[in-house]
Amino acid sequence: MKILVVDDREDNLFAIESLLRPVGRPVVRARSGDEALKSVLRGGIAVVVLDVVMPRMDGLEVLAYLRRLDHTRTLPVVLMTGLGRDHDLATRAYDLGVSDFLVKPVDPWVVRTKVRALADLYAENQSLRARLAALTDRHANAPAAELPGTLGARLPRPPGGTVDHAPSVRGVD
Repeated sequence: MKILVVDDREDNLFAIESLLRPVGRPVVRARSGDEALKSVLRGGIAVVVLDVVMPRMDGLEVLAYLRRLDHTRTLPVVLMTGLGRDHDLATRAYDLGVSDFLVKPVDPWVVRTKVRALADLYAENQSLRARLAALTDRHANAPAAELPGTLGARLPRPPGGTVDHAPSVRGVD
């Protein structure tokens, strides 16, 4: 799975892509919110590193759109801003469900560590969801007799192939 870096400035894209190269996942770029959404909807993205200030569609609008869709609701998004510390902006971002909010200049080690952890967790989560869906499908299509713990399940025969019945107990007159 890939890391998507979104910024309207080429120099920022280059810097963040270079910073994330050691994470060991392919890095793809988008220069606008629209491009970012198209990349995410094509699939294969494990985490989005998204600039806040962009023309036409800013980072918060992209984040809000991603959170409205079922299949992108849990996609980790890291917002980055060069606007400095802004409590209101950070509050809005966290209210929308951002995974992290970073103020430039950023510590490269911190960014790499956070992005790697978020991407690994998301990929593992997707893998578990796929396994669960496969198990659910398999059990939904299986006859009841084959499902453990269901009525009609076949019980194993005891050794020797016979079943001993307990003697009946009669009451004394």
